[in-house]
Amino acid sequence: MTPQSARRKVGGVLTVGLILVSVSACSLGVKTDATPKGTGSWTVLTYSIADTDLEPSMMDDIDEMGKVGSNENLSIIALVDRAADYSSDSVLGLDDWTGGKLLEINKGSATELEDLGDINTGDPAVLADFITRGIAKYPADNYALIISDHGSSWPGVGGDESSDSDLLTLAEIDAALASGLAAAGVDKLDLLGFDACLMATYEVASTLAPRADLLLASQDLEPGHGWDYAALATASEPVDGPTLGRALLNGFAAQAAAEGNEESITLSLVDLARMPAVDEALAKFSAALVQRGSAVAPIVGVSLASTLGFGRSADPSQDSHMTDLGILAGEIGVKALDVSEAADALVRSINDAVLDKVDGIATLGATGLAIYFPPQQDYFAAEYLDLDPTGGWGAFLTSYYGAGKSIPANKRAQFTTAAGEVTFADDGLYISAPFASADNLAAASIRYGLVETDGSITFLGQEEASFSTDGSGVAKGYFDLTTMTISDDTDTVNAYLKLLTDKVAGVTTITVPMAYYAPNGVGGDIYQDVLLSITTDAETQEVLTETYYAFNADLGTYGELTTDPDGIIVPEVLNILEDGTEEWLATSDYGLYADLPSLRYEFVRLAPGTSLYIELNVTDFGGNTSTVSAYVILP
Repeated sequence: MTPQSARRKVGGVLTVGLILVSVSACSLGVKTDATPKGTGSWTVLTYSIADTDLEPSMMDDIDEMGKVGSNENLSIIALVDRAADYSSDSVLGLDDWTGGKLLEINKGSATELEDLGDINTGDPAVLADFITRGIAKYPADNYALIISDHGSSWPGVGGDESSDSDLLTLAEIDAALASGLAAAGVDKLDLLGFDACLMATYEVASTLAPRADLLLASQDLEPGHGWDYAALATASEPVDGPTLGRALLNGFAAQAAAEGNEESITLSLVDLARMPAVDEALAKFSAALVQRGSAVAPIVGVSLASTLGFGRSADPSQDSHMTDLGILAGEIGVKALDVSEAADALVRSINDAVLDKVDGIATLGATGLAIYFPPQQDYFAAEYLDLDPTGGWGAFLTSYYGAGKSIPANKRAQFTTAAGEVTFADDGLYISAPFASADNLAAASIRYGLVETDGSITFLGQEEASFSTDGSGVAKGYFDLTTMTISDDTDTVNAYLKLLTDKVAGVTTITVPMAYYAPNGVGGDIYQDVLLSITTDAETQEVLTETYYAFNADLGTYGELTTDPDGIIVPEVLNILEDGTEEWLATSDYGLYADLPSLRYEFVRLAPGTSLYIELNVTDFGGNTSTVSAYVILP
């Protein structure tokens, strides 16, 4: 995941933001002496970066706000920037438009306060201006700001497609909030929400803690419907921030259940006043890990491999590399007793800060805050070290990667045989092989594919394997000889799968790298990277949920995919080059019509006589991998 390279200087943002606030307020005739609403009143500001493929979903959100509308206790003010091509629907009585509009949301209708024209919602000055004007013209006892669009965790939110896909970086969001609130004469927001993917992270919460009392955001990818804004009705009566936050949280969970994707959701309500305690606990935990260095690194590697992650992909370059901080710290504390006190303190501080949360079967046990942790330095974005604060986590990652590079050659992941031993049993295939040492191992996996007539391999998937820690020195993997096909009732294609099974929850999470070609791009080389996320029953393989997420490789952002049914969608193919380098290829030579609700998924057992390639891998915490493989004919 590579954040946008061009960044604005924060100092410049503050200056421009204040100037824009001053000019815009005057031009609109904003009254600084506007009469506040009654005690316990709310002004909810929604910042909809809808100049993206999420526009149709965001228009649904505006309609949901219209089910409530502003009233004597509640003002709902929306800045909505629409795109030219994704939707032509009217919303709350307003015909389709392109560009930004400032709206007051009423019950069943919307009042246009200003046509903003072609604006860049990735410009922090625009966000700061919106905050100041909204608070000045609609004073209340409580203020909430909700930012909606694609999310990418610590790199930010966005971006605006008519402005070179400019996104709001975390530093820019922080600067915009500081500027906008200061100009409005308000110390902080009562509630800050991100209706976007991957924003419930330590980095986001710690950075923005001075700007709001509460944070509402998701650790994982969010389905396209996002939050249910009809839950704003709770603020029609005097309520406090936690009450409104919980209403939005519960509304999201109920809507996800109605849409059939509740198995893989997350949303957490964080008390930002308690983030300084999390900062302190993380700093002590990070320092303890740095102090132990290479001695604790193998434990960290094993813990990371088994910890719940978010925005995962079979293609590491499209993985968000976000992992659950509470679960990770707890696992490390159990296995490394000399850091258990610091780990326990960190877990307690997270539990104290997270006031409420929802999770699904596939995200069971999510603690409410994620943190950035690529398993190897090759996937680490150096820009992360520019964040402030990081609770010492950046220093730990630097130390961890250094320890990985320093693993002695004779202590790296290494099988002691050239080929894996294959046996057939339990309606599947086992592959096993002895390895030299488990001291630094972090994970084991299998990968399998069809052997084509020209000798090339069409890979079908990868999944977890196991390695012994009792001194026997054997790694083993199992493949049930089934693969997944996707069909549009005209064509059927094999899909490359990455499978992670949670035996406690009884579900398997499957991710499939794919590519979407718009109708005017079929047959060309321009496509959109896509991640298909599927949750199945681990025993029956019944598909419980499936959601397609668009991935922006330049920004590292995710959001549910919007397609034209006349376009095509294809699984990406894993290609192994002669030097062993791996690359993912998206070809439009074959594919399925992109009518996503009509696609069917089936797990098919490979036929007897199939020529199969299978490999078993062990990887140490430094990223060194050893592989044994075998070619077999299925009985």
